[in-house]
This record gives sequence, C-alpha cells and structure tokens, in this order.
Amino acid sequence: MSSTPDGDTDSARAMFASDAASRGMGMDLLEAGDGSAVVRMTVTAGMVNGHGIAHGGYVFALADSAFACACNSHGPATVAAGADIAFIAPAREGDVLTAFARERARYGRSGIYDVTVLHGKELIAEFRGRSRVIQNHLIRDDQLRDSLDVEGAR
Repeated sequence: MSSTPDGDTDSARAMFASDAASRGMGMDLLEAGDGSAVVRMTVTAGMVNGHGIAHGGYVFALADSAFACACNSHGPATVAAGADIAFIAPAREGDVLTAFARERARYGRSGIYDVTVLHGKELIAEFRGRSRVIQNHLIRDDQLRDSLDVEGAR
C-alpha cells in the first residue's frame, strides 16, 4: 500500500477504519507507518473496575490496537499470534492514554512488536505482541476506499 507524505500508510488506516471495536472504545489512530503506530484513548467511567481504576482489559485493548496498526502498516493483512502485557501503574477515569507501538523484528511471515502505554509521561503498561501475516490476503480495496471516506468525514 502507498504511504502519505506524513509517513502514514493507507493499509493501517484502512484496517483501523474497519475496526469497530477500537473506534467503539473511543480510540484514535494518531500515526501509523513503517512498523510503528500511535493510538490514543480516554478512560471513561464505563472502563473503570470495582477498584476505581481502569480495567486491564481496556489497557490491553489499547495496546493491542496500536500493535495491530503497526504490524498492518506494511500492507499484507497481519493478525496477532500472541501477546502479553505487564501493568506498571493504574490508569483512572479521565486519563488520556497513548500507546506507542514499534516493530522489533520481522522475519518471514512473523514479527515482534513492543507497545508502551503512557499517561502523559507516566508509564502505565508494557505490551509485547507476536504477529503473523495471513497468506495471500491483503487489505481489500473497498476497505481502503471506505477508510478514505471515513477520514474525509472527520
């Protein structure tokens, strides 16, 4: 897929535009390109657990979405083969979390990506994802077209 002048790849944007789960949690794709991505999400009242802190599943979902955008920035459709997360500090309602994903290695159809989740400068979590390219499957032209329509509507 082609890259835009600011370095974003159409394939990652197309995939994210079709990702109802991430958008439904209020995530925004800020950057994507060449094995990296930045995704932001605000912790809402509905994301807070019984301890008054952000449920870990939402922090994981944010990191996973940034991972997905980074590994799909190369063009071929890529899915998670596995992932793990270390929760370092709690996030709270109203916190704006930013996930920074970066490619560590890509070999054959596999890859390893690290994602750091921050609230401002505070480290919230560290995530490591393992990716796998789906054979003979690219981001579809209709997904790319729809993503460009969604971007234009903002």
